[in-house]
Amino acid sequence: MSQRPAVGDFPRYGIALEKAGRIVGVLLTLYARYQGQDGEEVRCNLSSWSVDAEFRPYAMKLIWAVIRQRGVTFTNISPAPATLNANKAVGFRLFSNGQVAFLPAMNTARPSWRLLDVGADPAEMAMLSDKDRYILSEHAALGCLSLICVGDGQAFPFVLMPRRILHGLVPCGQVVYCRSLAELSQCAGTLGRFLLRRGILLCLVDAMEPVPGLFGRYFPRKGLKYFKGPKPPAAGDLTFTELVVFGP
Repeated sequence: MSQRPAVGDFPRYGIALEKAGRIVGVLLTLYARYQGQDGEEVRCNLSSWSVDAEFRPYAMKLIWAVIRQRGVTFTNISPAPATLNANKAVGFRLFSNGQVAFLPAMNTARPSWRLLDVGADPAEMAMLSDKDRYILSEHAALGCLSLICVGDGQAFPFVLMPRRILHGLVPCGQVVYCRSLAELSQCAGTLGRFLLRRGILLCLVDAMEPVPGLFGRYFPRKGLKYFKGPKPPAAGDLTFTELVVFGP
């Protein structure tokens, strides 16, 4: 986190609960700036929240000290089951109610469409907005697959995090960024053939419901993700969260 850019006066690492010079609680925060349609936005991923057992009555003080900040959208993408009621009590709402596990190579690929790796610095980067170029470049540096699907004079940005599921036995790609789930469906076949060459057959994407056009299955109540604030993240948007900063 010391290598990530600071965001205004917001905490770089988070806040701590201290008793007699000893840290007894911590809330880690990951702040990031976004260029939204209505101007700049600030988002904060509440990465980890832990308080020693004897000081649990003070746990909510940590949360309130952060979420009272106005104009910030807060996310919790890995809530522990024991904290779900606390999340809801302070106003967090779902932005993903499940996950789609899909096999992109089973979708039809359009013959003339191409998939490009941003790491090769393709000229097609110029077809994207400043926001999309920034997201692709930053996430490539964080170890993600930053990709551009090009076809019919259009460019579609995607970021995936390689990970392993089912006790580390199955490699898969977690969708970290796409502009819309409709674009993901549109490019799935081309994306799937690219990923197959890298040994990835299965992909996961967060969603509130089954995604039309994706060859796979929707698992409700899997991987619940919450937000609080003025700008809920779009489906499939896990940019600059703990998943990419710290790894799966």
